[in-house]
Amino acid sequence: MGQVRPTYIKRIAIELVKNHGDRFTDDFDHNKLQVAELTDVSSISMRNRISGYVTRYRKQEQA
Repeated sequence: MGQVRPTYIKRIAIELVKNHGDRFTDDFDHNKLQVAELTDVSSISMRNRISGYVTRYRKQEQA
């Protein structure tokens, strides 16, 4: 079983996808760059966790 993500990560990720959905894909590295550009998150680990959830969210939308 995987880890449960905190609500604040999910909220930020879903908000980014709803506002800038055309900029995100199912590629983690691409999404990581987009999150860094669109947000002011200073922590690299936080940026990666948001990017990971964006990637999973986009894959779920496509399925």
